[in-house]
Amino acid sequence: QVQLVESGGGLVQPGGSLRLSCVASRIAFSLYAWNWYRQAPGKQREFVAIVASGGGTNYADSVKGRFTISRDNAKNTVYLQMNGLKPEDAAVYYCNTNYRGSALWGQGTQVTVDS
Repeated sequence: QVQLVESGGGLVQPGGSLRLSCVASRIAFSLYAWNWYRQAPGKQREFVAIVASGGGTNYADSVKGRFTISRDNAKNTVYLQMNGLKPEDAAVYYCNTNYRGSALWGQGTQVTVDS
C-alpha cells in the first residue's frame, strides 16, 4: 500500500519560513508528478504547487515568488519551501499524486502563521 507522510509544519511568525517534506513509500516515485495542496478551516482544499516528473513546476498565484516546490527522487521526497509566510497561508498542507487513476493523499501537516 502506498503511503505519503508529510512533516515540517509548525507555528511561525508572519514573514517567517518553513520547509515541508512528504516522503512516499511503495511507489515508483520518480515516475509521478507531485502536488502540494492546502486546506484552511471552513475552506475548500486548494492547489498550491506541482512538480512534474521531469522537474517542471507551477504554482498558485497566491504563492508565486514565495514558495518553492522541489523533489529528490533518490529520497522519494517532495519538498515545499515556504518563505514570506502570511496569516492567510495558515492551513493543513497535504501532498498528493494521481496513482492509477486515484488521488493519493497524506495525513497533512499543520502550518500556523501567527505573531
